[in-house]
Amino acid sequence: MKIRRERRSACPVANTLDLLGDRWTLLIVRDLIRGKSRYGDFLASSEGIPTNILAERLKRLQEAEVVEAVLYSEHPPRYEYRLTPKGAALGPVVRSMVDWGLAHIPDTRVPSRAVV
Repeated sequence: MKIRRERRSACPVANTLDLLGDRWTLLIVRDLIRGKSRYGDFLASSEGIPTNILAERLKRLQEAEVVEAVLYSEHPPRYEYRLTPKGAALGPVVRSMVDWGLAHIPDTRVPSRAVV
């Protein structure tokens, strides 16, 4: 079931920020781009996302069709998360943020094992 959220305007920047602009959502997308796919993988990220927020953000990304959940264990039910084509289209945006951060924020670096 999709939840339609009230839009504050028709501005694409405002609407993109409403979906992706909180403290955690783009970090989840970043981790998906890097190859993480399971709930525990996201929890292991160095930023330390709380479990309740992770669950809510994954649900919101699914509702927006940015992420899909694929069942990999029935007992108990467990899911892997994958970017949809819509979500994968965020790759260049995240890459641009990496490039900007490296160029303009001192002491930032990309982990050696990172894809992005």
